[in-house]
Amino acid sequence: MHDPLATVPLSAIRVFEAAARLGSFTRAAGELGMTQAAVSWQVKALERRLDQALFRRLPREVTLTAAGERLYRAASEAVTALRTAIADITDQGAGVLTISALQTFATQWLAARLGAFQVANPDVAVRLSSESRMIDLMRGDADVGIRSSRHGQWPGLESIYLFPAAQTVLATPQALAGLGPSPRPGDLMSLERVGSEEEWALWFAAAGVADCPDSIAAGLRITGDSQVLEVAAAMANGTMAIGSPVMFAADIAAGRLVQPFPIVFGESGYWLAYPADRRRSRKIAAFRTWLLDQIRADPAARNELARRGAVSDVS
Repeated sequence: MHDPLATVPLSAIRVFEAAARLGSFTRAAGELGMTQAAVSWQVKALERRLDQALFRRLPREVTLTAAGERLYRAASEAVTALRTAIADITDQGAGVLTISALQTFATQWLAARLGAFQVANPDVAVRLSSESRMIDLMRGDADVGIRSSRHGQWPGLESIYLFPAAQTVLATPQALAGLGPSPRPGDLMSLERVGSEEEWALWFAAAGVADCPDSIAAGLRITGDSQVLEVAAAMANGTMAIGSPVMFAADIAAGRLVQPFPIVFGESGYWLAYPADRRRSRKIAAFRTWLLDQIRADPAARNELARRGAVSDVS
């Protein structure tokens, strides 16, 4: 039987994949270390072999035809699989583990513990990136990611549930003193607070306080784009914010923050994710084992798991 791949050089597929992904022959040439003319020649040669136009040439960019879209999906999967296999076989990049984590998780929970990972794995250096956007782990933007999600399901990724991402009120002792000896959740509406109206509305609803949008919004003065920024603002100004009792367990234990009510909200959890076909990578396996051990040793994370009655991959 004739093998259609026998007539197509793999180098041409590699050039096509880069041009399709970047939407430009010039950018593909820069990534591949080729000239723009060489990229254009390779693509034209591939189109002649397939007797199909793969790109529409526009003045400043190229776009895929229907045939090009179909080939690109397959080529992208094939190139990703080849990169993964080569990296695993040669152990390329084994000396650096790149972790992408949410800002609050990275700064409040993970960063202080990573020294223990490096002591246990001296041949693996760590690069920690904190960001809110979901980076593409399938393209190797990072080795592993830690994200918040209800179900932890992402195409091509294997995910492990860590612990609940519960939210509650975290107050400074100064703010707590303003609540009086027997505070009620509704009393917080009259005090200055940090955070978004949406999050505070969810907490008041969980506390059974009647919905009163004007009262909820009245006390809000500062809003940040992450828990760590909002809680830091509350601590600096002697007010209160919405945050995770796990992420800020050290501040609670030290008396810098107080959780005035046991009321929490949120159905999401923290998940460790990585490409399913890289589960046996030495550095990923080492980090996975270490991370689960760290969570087992964290009383605040265990308390949240017990409170939620959650089934975790940690246990």
